[in-house]
Amino acid sequence: MLSRATTLFPAWTLLGAAAAYAWPAVFEAWKPAIVYLLGLVMFGMGMTLSPTHFAETLRRPAHITLGVGLQYLLMPLLAWLVGLGLDLSTPLLVGMVLVGASPGGTASNVICYLARGDVALSITLTTLSTLLAVIATPLLSLLYAGHAVEVPAGRMLLDVLKIVILPVAGGVAVNHLLGRRLRPIRGVFPLISVIAIVFIIAIIVALNRPRLAQVAAPLIAAVMLHNLLGLALGYTLARRLGMDRRIARTLAIEVGMQNSGLAVALAVKYFSALSALPGALFSIWHNVSGSTLAAWWSRDGSRGPS
Repeated sequence: MLSRATTLFPAWTLLGAAAAYAWPAVFEAWKPAIVYLLGLVMFGMGMTLSPTHFAETLRRPAHITLGVGLQYLLMPLLAWLVGLGLDLSTPLLVGMVLVGASPGGTASNVICYLARGDVALSITLTTLSTLLAVIATPLLSLLYAGHAVEVPAGRMLLDVLKIVILPVAGGVAVNHLLGRRLRPIRGVFPLISVIAIVFIIAIIVALNRPRLAQVAAPLIAAVMLHNLLGLALGYTLARRLGMDRRIARTLAIEVGMQNSGLAVALAVKYFSALSALPGALFSIWHNVSGSTLAAWWSRDGSRGPS
């Protein structure tokens, strides 16, 4: 069910976005639910983890350092440069920066599996970047967007703690205590997460319906370029540093796929619905590009180093 839900995710998001565009009033009233929906997604992520995943950080210092370094050094910078280069408005530029400053996306672990990457490394990187997001996301947003708008980094830090870390920790605790009993229904949690993200995207589309026609083309170009640069540079830099293809695929996916749901939640709460639009579009696009890349990489039939 996990891989099926992820494979169909782009189609579901497009259907949700189309429904929101056609009947915006149905979704606009759900704006306050965005934060709670993201918390549900983070709890589902925690349900897939155990304390052993955190211990992985001690076993691969080079891979972990490179993955997290690229996540938080490369992606915010690329978002800022792409936004400036395409002359996006200030609200959209802020939204791009929030996407770039967010941790790795939860769908990256499944995409990594489909791409014949290193799933253990992928889960470890997603987990660690999520934990670091408490400090990294607010501070990077302040660094890159603070010149254009007021960035309440302190309040954002507390919100990332409440929206991301606490639900993940709760999910890990439940998995540790009740993991065996919950095993028969474990496959439902990824499906719930996908539905929650689709609903978040639909809400953002509904809130931005009057402005979509004016911002669509440049913003779509910016989101696609940001993601593709992250994927390409993540892979290329890993190979240049002597890492095998399996590790390079993993790092490319972890760097290029962001937790754009967090960017959406922070944008809605602290900036504007328009600033949330890059995150919503990124949620759709990075699953399309990730799934396509995984299908291509999986055809070589090799799971080992090369």
